[in-house]
Formats: sequence, C-alpha cells, structure tokens
Amino acid sequence: MSFEELEHTADARFRIRAPTLPELYAEAVRALMTVMYGRPGEDGETREIEAEGHDPESLVHAFLSEVLFLSDVEGLVFSGASVTVGETRVRGTLSGEPYSPEKHGGGREVKGISFSGLSISRDDDSYTLDVIFDV
Repeated sequence: MSFEELEHTADARFRIRAPTLPELYAEAVRALMTVMYGRPGEDGETREIEAEGHDPESLVHAFLSEVLFLSDVEGLVFSGASVTVGETRVRGTLSGEPYSPEKHGGGREVKGISFSGLSISRDDDSYTLDVIFDV
C-alpha cells in the first residue's frame, strides 16, 4: 500500500495504490488526512460509514466526501478504514482520534473531492486511484 502526491497547479493530486479495493479505500483515507492534518490520526474512536455510487469513480467520490464531512463535523482525524466494497455500495468503520491543534495543525483545508481526473484502474496485482483534493 502506498500513496504519493503528484504535481498539480492549485490542488492536491494523489496516486494511491493497494492490492485490494478495501485497502485502496483505507489508503485513500490516510492520503486525505495527510493533506488535511499533515498526517493520519491514530486509532481510538470509530465511526460507521456508508456510501453509494453508480460506478467505481462515483462510489469512491461519495466515500471520500463522507470521510471529509465526518472529519470536519466531528473533529476527528482518521487513521484508516475497514470497509467492504461492492459494485455500488461501500460500508464499514473509520478509525481515528480527536483533532488536536498541537498534533494535527500542519495541513491544508480540503474543500471537496474533485471528479476531475478521478480514476480507478486495476493491473495484475494492484489497484490504482488517481484523485484530486480541492484545497
């Protein structure tokens, strides 16, 4: 599993890789938290999550938008996710810790998840997600 930030003129563009779809979603949560807070959180509190979409891209968009909403509203910095991914629905549990300015103050505000450039692909042994976080 891994993610890397790619060049982008205005926003935060990431390429995320993992051997399975659930691990890809978990790694996408960590990438989003890294942009928002400088690093992912640590395990502690949990929140249930569920999202629906009509194709793989709209499903991951809905999921990451819900993660962004839960983080903003509940003041949590997530460390990852344990999810089950179907064709049109993802559900599972997010793990994380409460936001602390001393610990999580090094990020950028994320306004949304962009559909521009959003793609999921699969090769022989891994999935790849390209996503832009609107900052």
